[in-house]
Amino acid sequence: MVHYYRIAGLIVKMDSFGRSLQQAEPYLIGFEPDHVDITIEPDCKRVLEIFPNLNDDDCMYMATGSDFYKQLLDYNGVRLHSSCVVVDGSAYFFTANSGTGKSTHTNLWLQIFGDRAFILNDDKPALRLEDGVWYAYGTPWSGKHDISVNTRVPVGGIACLERGEVNEIEPFGGYDAVLAILRQSNKPKDAQCRMQLLELLDKLISQVPVWKLRCNMEPEAAIVSYEAMSGKKWRD
Repeated sequence: MVHYYRIAGLIVKMDSFGRSLQQAEPYLIGFEPDHVDITIEPDCKRVLEIFPNLNDDDCMYMATGSDFYKQLLDYNGVRLHSSCVVVDGSAYFFTANSGTGKSTHTNLWLQIFGDRAFILNDDKPALRLEDGVWYAYGTPWSGKHDISVNTRVPVGGIACLERGEVNEIEPFGGYDAVLAILRQSNKPKDAQCRMQLLELLDKLISQVPVWKLRCNMEPEAAIVSYEAMSGKKWRD
C-alpha cells in the first residue's frame, strides 16, 4: 500500500512493508499531498545481487533507503552512516565503520547531558544544505534499534571516530576528511551522482567543522568531544 511521508523536509511517496513500513510510521503525513518530491522505487533485485542472503524484509529496508538517499542528492542532501546526538539545539555526528563504537559514544552524551540531549538518528541520519545552512534530520533508516526522531536540527559538527586509549580530538580537513566522510556516505554508481556527491561533500567540510576523535568508552570521552565541537564547557 502506498503511503506519503515527510522525510528530511521532503514529501516522499513510498510503497513498502514490514520493517520499512513500521520504522517510517512516525514520518507519515496522513493525507494525499498536492505534490511529491521523491517517489521511492526500491530495487530489491540489485540489493540481493550484493547481499544474496537477505530476507525480504531487510532487502526492502535497504532498497528503500538506497533509493531515497540517491534522490536526496537532488535536494542538496546526503546520508551519513553515523550516530547523531543533539544537545542544546545543535546536532553532532559521529561517523565510523560499524562496530567502532558510535552508538556507545553518543550514549555517553546522554548520560552526561541528561534531558538536554537526545539521539536524532542512530544509523543513517540525513544532512541537507538549505539556504546556506546545514541541517540534520532523523530518517526511518535508523538501524536495528530504530532510534530516530522526526525533526530538523542545525549541524554543530562531525567527528570521525576511532578507538583510542586516550581521549583526544583535533580538527580534520582536506582530502583525508572528504575521503573519511565519503566512505560512510552514499555510494552512487553513475558518474553524475558521484560528482553531485563530491561537490556536496566539499561544501559540507568547508562549512561544517570536522574533527578526528580518538576515544575510549569512558564518560570523559563525551566531555572531551563536546567541549571541542561546541566550543563550550560541558557544565555551562
